[in-house]
Amino acid sequence: MLKPLLRLPFIRKGSVSRPAHRALIGNEVRQCLRVAFGATLGFTISKLMDWNYGTFFTVYPMLILGLVPILNAHIIRQFLASAALVTAFVFVVQGMFGDQPIPMIITVVMIFAFMFRCMSNGANFLFGAVGVVGLSMQLHFASYSTASVSDLVMSNVAASILTVFVAMFMHLIFPDVEARAKPPVVSKPDSNRRHEVILASMVATLSFIVFQVLDLQDSLSAQVSSVLILFPLNWYGAGRAALNRAIGTLIGCNIGLAWQFVLLDHSGILWFVSIALWISVMLFARYHMLEGGGSGAGFGAMTTMGILFGQYLSPQQDLVYNALYRFTSVTVSVAATLTAVYLMHRFLNQFVTTRFVLPNSAP
Repeated sequence: MLKPLLRLPFIRKGSVSRPAHRALIGNEVRQCLRVAFGATLGFTISKLMDWNYGTFFTVYPMLILGLVPILNAHIIRQFLASAALVTAFVFVVQGMFGDQPIPMIITVVMIFAFMFRCMSNGANFLFGAVGVVGLSMQLHFASYSTASVSDLVMSNVAASILTVFVAMFMHLIFPDVEARAKPPVVSKPDSNRRHEVILASMVATLSFIVFQVLDLQDSLSAQVSSVLILFPLNWYGAGRAALNRAIGTLIGCNIGLAWQFVLLDHSGILWFVSIALWISVMLFARYHMLEGGGSGAGFGAMTTMGILFGQYLSPQQDLVYNALYRFTSVTVSVAATLTAVYLMHRFLNQFVTTRFVLPNSAP
């Protein structure tokens, strides 16, 4: 009975403990190259320009190049619209209600509900996914007493615009070798949609409240992880996503520590760090492709490396403490979030209008 629970939420052979090994097809190799070069290019430019919030410039290319295998006008519009909405929300709402907990919580749950609704409907999944991650990171950074909201907002705008150009450039030099099939249209009952939106938005808001009340200002990876495991939008997928996220974070932190020991006092040399990041992301991107391209262990390891390198690695600061703290905080965050998801799932299933119906049990 344990083996099916450990299987990844993607159509492939193997499990989390014994992943499938196969040769990547041409399109998958090209996508790996796009993700690795795109994330490294964004990271390198932000460091050369000495811009703040390097995590935005490193993680955003991973999102648009890793979660979506193609690039067209609709995807670009979703990405830029999501960045614009998050920017306006943080700039206006944080400025108006940042010191008023009740109005702030109400606005946060409303914006989360809107974004998760876009994800549940499917057509604008990228808009909601990028918005949820971006909003989670920016609200986290804005909670710092020394943080400048205007600097945060401008860094997000710059990272979003740069990411679009980086993505276009990556697709230009590493195009697909063959046309991709259109993704299947997923049909789900209205009760499932209500269940998904309410569950995800309530748990995401609860995560926001906990991190604010406990003043966990240095736990960016933990907060982002609590949001990423909500991407399946239901309890059945969240359990597998939590396991994948914990494994990905462990791998990412260990690889980060290994690179720190390899680089030693040379961690201030940008080109050495950029090469280390490229090698790591390329390896994680391959695992990401083997998992089917979803938010699995490979993607979790990639984003962990993006946060560690983009935000914490500098000539004056190494990764040792941050990597060890990342894994501990992420483990606690994932366990707590999964508990909240299960309790909310049980509560919503008490009502017919919000009951989650499994495909094989639908009438």
